[in-house]
Amino acid sequence: MFDWTYLDDDGNELGRSQRFSDVDSAEDWIGSSWKDLADTGVEEVVLYDRQRDRKIYRMGLRAE
Repeated sequence: MFDWTYLDDDGNELGRSQRFSDVDSAEDWIGSSWKDLADTGVEEVVLYDRQRDRKIYRMGLRAE
């Protein structure tokens, strides 16, 4: 299972997404949801593989 953790500009966790069965589904979802998340104060997201308890990657939502 995969999910996104939402982070503020200090790196504090703000919440998590629903869980997805595969990486492709998680990435499709963030592709259509990132703007709404950014509008609510989410600065970065982290994709996690919960079954393996590992971080896949971290990504900023705002243009520099």
